[in-house]
Amino acid sequence: MSAKGDMFYAWTNDANIKGECGGAVTSILKYMLSEKIVDMVLTVRKGVDLYDPQPAFITDPAELDKCAGSLHCGTLLLPKLIKKYLNGAKDMKIAITCKGCDAKAMYELGKRNQINMDNVIMIGLNCGGSVAPQMARKMIVEKYGVNPDKVFKEEIDKGQFIIEYTDENGAHQEKGIKIDDLEAEGMGRRLNCQRCETKIPRQCDLACGNWGVIGEKAGKATFVEVCSEKGAMVLDGAVKAGILATSAPEAKGLEIRGKIENVMVKMGKKAQEKQFATLGEGTDRLNKIMREASRCIKCYGCIENCPICYCVECSTKKPHLVRPGIIPPDFMFQMIRFAHIADSCINCGQCQELCPMDIPNSLYMHAQQVELEKMFGHKPGYDMELPVLAFAEEATERARLNATGSDMIYENVFGEQK
Repeated sequence: MSAKGDMFYAWTNDANIKGECGGAVTSILKYMLSEKIVDMVLTVRKGVDLYDPQPAFITDPAELDKCAGSLHCGTLLLPKLIKKYLNGAKDMKIAITCKGCDAKAMYELGKRNQINMDNVIMIGLNCGGSVAPQMARKMIVEKYGVNPDKVFKEEIDKGQFIIEYTDENGAHQEKGIKIDDLEAEGMGRRLNCQRCETKIPRQCDLACGNWGVIGEKAGKATFVEVCSEKGAMVLDGAVKAGILATSAPEAKGLEIRGKIENVMVKMGKKAQEKQFATLGEGTDRLNKIMREASRCIKCYGCIENCPICYCVECSTKKPHLVRPGIIPPDFMFQMIRFAHIADSCINCGQCQELCPMDIPNSLYMHAQQVELEKMFGHKPGYDMELPVLAFAEEATERARLNATGSDMIYENVFGEQK
């Protein structure tokens, strides 16, 4: 029997599963769905090509084979889909695959009672970062000299972004370039991914990846870390059912995995320092943000896709706070977002990724959150503690926040709750 903290090499016993690194993740998901431990699996699958990741709501175990493999050129965030389309998992059990930012989003939505965490099993996927689809295509053309439509596989491994493609003669080729070199030229991973410190998502029930798999199992097994009792139950069940096999990890593999994580976390902290420094301080920072925000067209893409924006009625749509019909909107539009997300930004990058005006929203939000973390010690997305600002309200308002997920805490002159 496994327990929280245990680590294994794991691989599938199902010859029909062709997933990467031994197919362990696909096998675990298929086991849960086949045995009706969950009603649905929420994951990502390739669309028309590897630059087109699509969310997949799967109830048929056979469909999971189509989702095997990784998509580093995909930047989807899945948790808000549970809230928006699956009633917050309040009446069904769901397994979800989670990168670090997905895992943190799950916790932030969970602590606000927007997702029923008791009905969710989180399968974590180690993540070194992702590349925006449009940047990936541009990068492959300019730096690799390859037609991006000829690329059939990509990977981030050993500090390189590696592509496999078909050349003009129909032969398979492979080419890799150091991530550091790509990012020095403004390419490579998304800026928020460069800042990220959550490389192994231990908030999940199981954390899976290829880091630390060495020897004869290299490329043929997944490194699985058990992070909860729920995760232990699922892993043990899959092994007992015969769909999954496991072995103890190599001691050297454990050491390598730890070193990789440590290096990547340090890189994240270094990227934070570098990127935050470009904002300046005090009034200079405020003026810079105001200039950048003046391009805003109030499309609400940042709000619709932010996992922390969960209010039933958004304050940015109240005419006594933000005048309607004004483009760019009053800066109060941005200030409301800063106030709501100040202590809870998980650095998922969605507000920046989906901004049609290329406003670096994620950079502003993350920089702000890190400063508040230094002041109050609260780190969003790592546990179920309420965010700092929740404790600025009266106890009755905190109770209402927990019960309803609404932060409309004051009344206007007409006595209507807002």
